[in-house]
Amino acid sequence: MMSLLLHFGWTWVAIFISEDMKGELFLRDLKAEMLKKGICAAFTEKLPATKIMYGPSDINFMARIRVSSANVHILYGEVGSLITVDIAAEFYLTTGKVWIMTAKWDIVVYEMNHMLHSFHGGFSLSPHNAEVPGLRQFLATSNPSRYPEDFYFSKLWLSFLECSPPGSFCGKIGVCSPNTSLQFLPGNIDLMTVSDSSYFIYNAVHAVAHALHQRLLEETEMCSPECAQQHRPLPWQLHPFLKKTEFTNSAGSLVSLDEERRHLAQYDIKNTVNFPAGLGLLVKVGEFVSGSPHDEGLVINEERIEWPVGFTEVRLLSIGDTTDADQCTRCPTHEYPNRGRDGCLPKTVDFLSFTDPLGMALICTALSFSALTAAVLGLFVRHRDTPIVKANNRALSYTLLISLLPCFLCTLLFIGRPNAATCILQQITFGLVFTVAVSTVLAKTITVILAFMITKPGQSIRWLLVSGASNLVIPICSLIQIILCAVWLGTSPPFIDTDAHSEHGHIIIVCNKGSLAAFYCVLGYLGSLALLSFTVAFLARNLPDTFNEAKFLTFSMLVFCSVWVTFLPVYHSTKGKVMVAVEVFSILASSAGLLGCIFGPKCYIIILKPKKNSVTGLKNKSNLKRNRHSSSF
Repeated sequence: MMSLLLHFGWTWVAIFISEDMKGELFLRDLKAEMLKKGICAAFTEKLPATKIMYGPSDINFMARIRVSSANVHILYGEVGSLITVDIAAEFYLTTGKVWIMTAKWDIVVYEMNHMLHSFHGGFSLSPHNAEVPGLRQFLATSNPSRYPEDFYFSKLWLSFLECSPPGSFCGKIGVCSPNTSLQFLPGNIDLMTVSDSSYFIYNAVHAVAHALHQRLLEETEMCSPECAQQHRPLPWQLHPFLKKTEFTNSAGSLVSLDEERRHLAQYDIKNTVNFPAGLGLLVKVGEFVSGSPHDEGLVINEERIEWPVGFTEVRLLSIGDTTDADQCTRCPTHEYPNRGRDGCLPKTVDFLSFTDPLGMALICTALSFSALTAAVLGLFVRHRDTPIVKANNRALSYTLLISLLPCFLCTLLFIGRPNAATCILQQITFGLVFTVAVSTVLAKTITVILAFMITKPGQSIRWLLVSGASNLVIPICSLIQIILCAVWLGTSPPFIDTDAHSEHGHIIIVCNKGSLAAFYCVLGYLGSLALLSFTVAFLARNLPDTFNEAKFLTFSMLVFCSVWVTFLPVYHSTKGKVMVAVEVFSILASSAGLLGCIFGPKCYIIILKPKKNSVTGLKNKSNLKRNRHSSSF
């Protein structure tokens, strides 16, 4: 309920409770939470159970509703105590008021026969529950003749269907057709939706059944089945079994009577709809999960909500008259003050979307580089037997190109409305695919060094190059990164978060990294791997080889390291969706650096200088280098 009030900025409310112990406990807990969240109570009305309607106290109570400055009314208690409110809402119309009821009130829904009704547009909070197994078939096949001893069932049948089963004697009431059943009821009568009281009773019966079952099993182990059936258990003997009982009901919720267990309760938020007149439906518009991770319990679909008549300013109606107040009240985090500083306005929810110009530019860039990478891969496959492709391990070139494709495409996970899946996939995918790419560069550099070393006399490491031992660098380095990511996910994984302070009037939906230490471990390991690749490539840059790509590898890792060294201070100096854009840009820039520096010169020779990419061209280039070396000597 507090999350619902804060979501709409309702800070001035009236409270109506039944005058009993249950109502007093609710009022105590509610006011304690209201004090923490800065929500004020306009007045509190305690409603005693009464058998005489429209007494003097009732008249005063109805008058207070009409003149109340609070436009949000909280209603809690037993139906016996709150029947006064129901009658008042039926015959004494109060418009422009939102009622929040903490239970499903069948009586409220059934009596909404007028176009204008006080409860229209209100909210009902009830435990989330699924359909009771077998109830629909029961309603379709049952009639009072099958249960003659059940007076309530016959009364329910006559009240809802207004006819009697064949063979019954009900005076002037007509006889039902043969195929009549309780499944053919008016639209405003819903027997399939279980009320909160019925839901608790349903769970209680199942709990007792489980406890009885466990007790009978225990007695059967101690004596014969006949002995166990002769002893009927006393109620208090079931208490130990009830405390240990745990089961999953039809709604998929865990039911346990152990008070020490922390339960994850789920509630449906339903909107009372009465247009057209007499519709009287409860439409689900959201849900709340208590104790959900990262405080993401409330989900509201505002587009489905029908508001009361005269209820126009959804988020400003319960601030109250605070003009020229002695003390200013701070707006909630999801709102900001207007220019007059006498009201709060809702902040706009924002994120780096696909339709945003910045987001569209990044998407086009990512797709363009992905297409370019695929084209380069196709070019290398087509010219796979040429010297420039075969040099420095052709398989590693393919691996690097294939790993660069997800490097570009993983940026698409950062754009659009974040959710739980994309928040986790963003960083994990980025860390893994870049580890594969950088470790492939390291493997290519080691290949260059090994290829030069085996040309020297006395070297006996040819088998390292022939066996492809340098290729083991890729799985080893990737395995270390996988372990780091697994620890990250196991301890504190990324999750959806909101940033309400970076941009005025906006709430930015972002992905929180979860554990910053784990994030920087993944990034630091990637940086260390890139620095190692740069160092090895730099040392091998001047090795004499016709198609030695160590210089290109050195420059590519220099660009890669420069991008990510620049990324860290820029990333921490930005906020909101710009921070996301900075990370996306860094991913694209570093990936483009690897693609352009390593494969750009090779593509230039393959496409524009094909003569150099041949055995003849190779010999001419070698002779030219030899002559230059002799002249300089």
